[in-house]
Amino acid sequence: MRSLTKSTAHFSTILPTILLAALVVLIMPMQALQAAPSTSKADMKDLRKDEPVKVVYHVSDGVDQATAALRNIRNHLSADPSVKISVVTHANGIDFLLDGAKDKNGNLFEPNVQELVKMGVDFRVCKITLERRMIDPKRVIEEAKLVPSGVAEVARLQAKEGYVYLRP
Repeated sequence: MRSLTKSTAHFSTILPTILLAALVVLIMPMQALQAAPSTSKADMKDLRKDEPVKVVYHVSDGVDQATAALRNIRNHLSADPSVKISVVTHANGIDFLLDGAKDKNGNLFEPNVQELVKMGVDFRVCKITLERRMIDPKRVIEEAKLVPSGVAEVARLQAKEGYVYLRP
């Protein structure tokens, strides 16, 4: 019984220290948050309400992925006509942007690309892929723009221009 009394007495002397430490741990982060400038959800909406959503569609797997991407982009534009869409291609993903490219049903891609360009979508083709695959840049349809590197372009759009990344 005596050892229990000693333990209780010891605990009662360190309890205030434990409570004080817990209070400091809880209060310090709250004070830091109060000192930092706050941006409410309403403020963020005001900052972005007039800006369209920007999306980069990343295509690198060939004709089937390109078909899915074009379908996704049409659906996206249907739901949000103000969206800013860039399609960045590299590796086998460039194939649908080459002159005469057809989907698995034999339909040319170019008319679909032309229609989407009229709706504000832009298409970008990786120069490195063209060089490595020994494809003449003149084979790229005129609606597409050449970029030094497809993967670097995707990264730049995300990091520097605030694009959201989608991979169909």
